[in-house]
Amino acid sequence: MTVDERKVQNTSVIQNLILENRGKLSVSGVLDVLSFDDQVVIIETELGLLTIKGENLRINKLSIDTSEVIVEGDISSMNYSDNKNVEKSKGSLISKIFK
Repeated sequence: MTVDERKVQNTSVIQNLILENRGKLSVSGVLDVLSFDDQVVIIETELGLLTIKGENLRINKLSIDTSEVIVEGDISSMNYSDNKNVEKSKGSLISKIFK
């Protein structure tokens, strides 16, 4: 899929990433948190998988109602990838919480 095809396909989806001083990241349009530890957080969003890397990462807020996640720590990179290219881990955070 080309970049132009993605733009046409995802025009109705609005997603915000707000990074404050590389220490606090607010993400809207979150569908699920697939995995996390203190160095990598993988979030499934409406626009694809978002991988956040850094040090001392922690999820400060996870709201299913507003589809928002706040990640805090020393954030060094953020990367999007397609949902179909990455398999889900043994279970998502939300599925583990509500078992």
